[in-house]
Amino acid sequence: MVFAGNLSQSEQCSIQKGARSVGGRIIFKRSLHIPRGYGSYLCRHSYNPVAHLVFHSVKNNTNQNALSLHQLEYPTSDSLQLSEKFHLFNHKREVHIRCECLLSSSPSNVSRDLNKLGISDKKSQQFEYRKVTRTRADYKSESYDITGQSLNSSEVPDEAVLAEGTVQNISSWLEQFPKRWMIVLLCFSAFLLCNMDRVNMSIAILPMSAEYNWSPATVGLIQSSFFWGYLLTQIVGGIWADKIGGKTVLGFGVVWWSIATVLTPIAAKLGLPFLLTMRAFMGIGEGVAMPAMNNILSKWIPVSERSRSLALVYSGMYLGSVTGLAFSPFLIHKFGWPSVFYSFGSLGSIWFALWMRKAHSTPQEDPELSAEEKSLILGGKVSKEPVKVIPWKLILSKGPVWALIVSHFCHNWGTFILLTWMPTYYNQVLKFNLAESGLFCVLPWLTMAIFANIGGWIADTLVSKGFSITTVRKIMQSVGFLGPAFFLSQLSRVKTPALAVLCMACSQGCDAFSQSGLYSNHQDIGPRYSGVLLGLSNTAGVLAGVFGSWDDVFKVSVALYLVGTLVWNLFSTGEKILD
Repeated sequence: MVFAGNLSQSEQCSIQKGARSVGGRIIFKRSLHIPRGYGSYLCRHSYNPVAHLVFHSVKNNTNQNALSLHQLEYPTSDSLQLSEKFHLFNHKREVHIRCECLLSSSPSNVSRDLNKLGISDKKSQQFEYRKVTRTRADYKSESYDITGQSLNSSEVPDEAVLAEGTVQNISSWLEQFPKRWMIVLLCFSAFLLCNMDRVNMSIAILPMSAEYNWSPATVGLIQSSFFWGYLLTQIVGGIWADKIGGKTVLGFGVVWWSIATVLTPIAAKLGLPFLLTMRAFMGIGEGVAMPAMNNILSKWIPVSERSRSLALVYSGMYLGSVTGLAFSPFLIHKFGWPSVFYSFGSLGSIWFALWMRKAHSTPQEDPELSAEEKSLILGGKVSKEPVKVIPWKLILSKGPVWALIVSHFCHNWGTFILLTWMPTYYNQVLKFNLAESGLFCVLPWLTMAIFANIGGWIADTLVSKGFSITTVRKIMQSVGFLGPAFFLSQLSRVKTPALAVLCMACSQGCDAFSQSGLYSNHQDIGPRYSGVLLGLSNTAGVLAGVFGSWDDVFKVSVALYLVGTLVWNLFSTGEKILD
C-alpha cells in the first residue's frame, strides 16, 4: 500500500472502492528508517504494528463507498505482524516504502466482500482479515493510487513514499499551526507595513515643509497625491487578483510600494513634481493590497471565521499606524527625516521572501496543506476557481453592491481624513509639538487594533449562535458609523486637549467595528468576485481621501456617517447575491 508523507505527521486519508464493512479496523504496518550515506539501499525489514485506524462508511450518489480513516489509538499487544517487505531508502528524496494493508471486521458486524479479497486467518481471534488490492487514498491535497500487492526488488518505483497516518504527530508547533491562519498572519504583516509606509509622511511632512518652505496648500497637495495612484489600482487590482490569484498581486503591491517609499527622500530633493509622482507610485502599490487580500481570504477562510480573520488583518493596518507614528519622531530626531523612509521601506523585502515561500493563492495550490484543513476550508462549497469574466452588468444591477459603495465612501471619508490630518490637528489646533503629536496619534489607532478584533469575535459568535449574517453585518456597521459620529460631534465642545484625544480614540475604536460590517460584506454577497467588489467600493472610499479637506472636516464626517448608517440598514444584505 503506498502513501505519501513524512514520518513526523499524522494525516486523514480516505479509501475508495469496494463495498463497506461496518465497524472494521485498518491496521498499517511499517518500520522507521535512518538513512546512511548518499546512495539508495534496498533492505528487508519486519513490520511491527504502529497504529490502529478506525473507519466509518459513507455511501455516495454513485453507489461507491468511501472509508474515511482517522488516527485514534496506538498499537496494542495483540496486534498482528505482517511479513517482510522491501524498503527503498533514499535520503535525497522521501523514504520509499510499499507494504500491505489488512482490513479487519468484528464478527458482530455484517461484513461484505471487497474486490479481489485475500482472506488470512490469524491468531485465535474471530476476525476476518481482507487484503485491499486496489484503491485510492487522499493524502494532503493530492490523490494517490494504492495497492497491497507484494513488491519485488525490481518493481521498486522511483517515487513511492511512506505509509502515512501511522505515527504520532511530533511535528513542530509551526507545522501544526493552521495554514489558513498562517495566510492571515502574512496578510496582517503586509497591512502592518502598508500603514507604516503610509503614515510616515504625515509625521515627516512637518520637518520636510520647514526644510523646503512648502505652503499649507503644497502640503495638502503632497498628502493627497498618494490617493491619485491609490485610486487607479483599486478596481484593476481586484480584477487582477480574481483572475490570476491574490498571491502574485499582493506580492507585487508590497514590493512596489516599498521601493517607492525608499525613493521618496531622493524624489523630494529632486523637486516637488518628482515627490508628487513618487507618492502617486506608492499609492499604486498600496491600491492593490486590499482587493488582493480580500481575494485570498475568500479562498482560504470559512464563513465561521470570516469576521475574525478580516478583523485581524485590518488590525495590522491600525498597528502599522501605531508603529509608524511611534517610531517616526524618534527616527527623525536621531537620524533625520529621510531615515523614516529608508528604514520602513526596506522591511518589504523581508516580508516578500516569506510570502513567496509560504503563501498560495488557493488551498488547492498548497502541497503542504493537510487533508483535514483542506476539507474544512472547502466545506463552504464556494467555487475556488479563478474568475475568467467579470459580470459587470450583473454586479452593478444589485442594490446591496451600491449600498457597499455608498457606505464605503461615507466610512472612508472619516477614516482617511483622520489618518491624514490627525497630526496636523494635534499640532495646529491643540498646539502639541512634533513628539507629542506622534505620541497622541498612536492612541486612536491602538484602540482600533484592539476593538477590531473584539468586534470580529462578537460577529462570529453571533453568527454561531444563529443570528443571520445580514443582522450581524447591520449591527456591526451601525456601531461603526454611529459611534464615530457621536464622538466627533463632541470635539467642538471639549475644553481640554486630553478630552479631545479621548474623543478621537473612542471614535476610532467604534470605527473598527466596520471590519465586521461592510468590510466583511464583500465576501458575503459575492465570494468569487470579492476582489473586484472591494476594489469597486474602495474606489468610492478613496475619492473621499482625494476630495477631503481640512475645512469643517469633522462636521462633514459626522454628516456622512449618518448618511452611511441610513443607506446601510436599508439596502445591505449578508446573503450571497453573486455566484
